[in-house]
Amino acid sequence: MHCQVLVPDAFWPRQDRAEAMGDLAPEGLATLIARGRREAMAPLEAEHWLLERFGVARQRDWPAAPYCLLADGRAAGIAPGEDCWMRADPVHLRAEGSGLLHVDASECAITDEEAGMLARDINRHFAGSFTLVAPRRDRWYLRLQEAPDMETAPLAAVCGRSIASRLPRGAEAMRWQARTNELQMLLHEHPVNAAREARGELTVNSVWLWGAGRLAPPQAKSFRLAAANDPLALGLAQAAGAAAMPLPAGGGAWIESTRGAGSVLLVLDALRPPVCRGDGRAWREQLGALDRDWFGPLALALRRWRIGMVSLYLLGPERTLKVETTGSDLRRFWRRAKPLAAWGS
Repeated sequence: MHCQVLVPDAFWPRQDRAEAMGDLAPEGLATLIARGRREAMAPLEAEHWLLERFGVARQRDWPAAPYCLLADGRAAGIAPGEDCWMRADPVHLRAEGSGLLHVDASECAITDEEAGMLARDINRHFAGSFTLVAPRRDRWYLRLQEAPDMETAPLAAVCGRSIASRLPRGAEAMRWQARTNELQMLLHEHPVNAAREARGELTVNSVWLWGAGRLAPPQAKSFRLAAANDPLALGLAQAAGAAAMPLPAGGGAWIESTRGAGSVLLVLDALRPPVCRGDGRAWREQLGALDRDWFGPLALALRRWRIGMVSLYLLGPERTLKVETTGSDLRRFWRRAKPLAAWGS
């Protein structure tokens, strides 16, 4: 089995990296990196990596939305069909320092009822322009007649960070920015937000638009199985005819159960929420948990020849570090493990 592992935010992306990462060297991950064959590549967004690996071509933008909806919409009976879709994720927008910052809806903790009320009134206000559907309280989608001519950034790329340099760009960016401003005014005055503010809760005062496009059959059959909590990975696997499953709690039993599965994809995105919150301590704790539950078991499976190869794709702000490790590589005891920070820049 060849296990390919995508790890967004594997390196702390902020200026206090030295303080946040220090001499952190989780045993399983540090061993896989030190003993494997390493290749430093340009920084990548996780969403772009997934679309490219499944052979989905860029349209006017990277068309993440319809594949996310393929996974998110199943329980609600919503399918992307042939329509054009764009993610319109609910966020809390706040001013901090030199630029505006987004906090995603998972931090707002809105309810299904609140999401339904907001979606209903947004559709009433913008009738004829687009239709908003909310199959999940924290992930919303716009049904459009055509994809706008603009380039966007995934929410995860801006969540908890300044958005000034990542606003939509392109011929129709200004028109959609005007619509976003109009929507912000609607949300500011909405009873749902008035009630939330009165309770001292974060309001949903904007949306982040990204990933517009139409569903197209993936051209690459890169994986036979995908295990992830990320809707894009699950939707791409479904569209490609691969098996798709939620990420298990740990790797030991899962590795044994998938032996002989061929090429499999793991998306370990648990480091994203701490980065969004700017919580370095939680990021370190979560990295330790990933090492215990996944990197350690993967290294052990290599030693026992349960897996043929592990390919890590460690995404950071300055580079993507690709590491390929086999059981034979783990015999290179003279390759000493280094702190994770040494590999991130």
